[in-house]
Amino acid sequence: MMDQADNLRNLINRNNLEQANKKVELSSRVITVTSGKGGVGKTNFSLNLAIQFSRFNKKVVIIDADFGLANIEVLFGILPKYNLADVLRGEKDVEEVLTDGPMGIKFISGGSGLKELSNITEKQLNYFINNFSYLDAISDIIIIDTGAGISKSVVNFIKASDETIIVTTPEPTSITDAYALIKTIKEESFGVIPDFKVVVNRADDDDEGDEIFNKISRASSKFLGVHLQNLGYIPYDKFLVKAVKHQQPATLCFPNCEFTKSIEKITNILMDVTVEQSSDKSGIRGFMKRLVNIFGN
Repeated sequence: MMDQADNLRNLINRNNLEQANKKVELSSRVITVTSGKGGVGKTNFSLNLAIQFSRFNKKVVIIDADFGLANIEVLFGILPKYNLADVLRGEKDVEEVLTDGPMGIKFISGGSGLKELSNITEKQLNYFINNFSYLDAISDIIIIDTGAGISKSVVNFIKASDETIIVTTPEPTSITDAYALIKTIKEESFGVIPDFKVVVNRADDDDEGDEIFNKISRASSKFLGVHLQNLGYIPYDKFLVKAVKHQQPATLCFPNCEFTKSIEKITNILMDVTVEQSSDKSGIRGFMKRLVNIFGN
């Protein structure tokens, strides 16, 4: 027969188990979306990918890391009151700078830049990392939409990532810039590189999409020893142009258009992917910790 001490021990053990389970659960999947050059449709992809994830009942947060351009808010047609820079300066908490978007999606506007990270104190560092831990508690997936090109900030975001999607197009400059981006990450990451996936935007069909992917993949494998995953292609779609003009996501305005169908296929592939993450590097907390360390070096 259990005495009071046994009951108390059981309650403590059960509580410890529940807390341990919560720690495991409170770890979001962080996906960085980038491109070797601008104008390839990267932000549109990020936004509509988030909407498709939400249709799988996933809680999604987008962080607009294309600093100064505010592309996410323009495409959503929503003007945020605060942005990421307010958090970096310690003026606002992450919860305060979250803006509500459609389908339950939340997003954080990037603001003016990340120069604050290079001069951050240890106290500010702990505040910053702990603040972003809040996102692990409220989201299943965090999509980070970087700037385009091979700037220091873009490279640093990718180096801090476990999972990166590169958006390219059939244009020769877009292909070479995508390869150059992968090459830069390889050279600067000392053998530890993120899981690279590729999306070919504005391809005519599957064959062209596969052809472009294979060009980048063969070169990356042969000269860099980097293996890429093909997420598929997205066709040029006039309905996407209409959606952008109306500042509405195409997957909401035109659910049956070819663009939406392609995003659905890509989302299905990503939902089937298991991302390997160590316990100390998972979620947005681990990402931000690595990012701050990279900017500080």
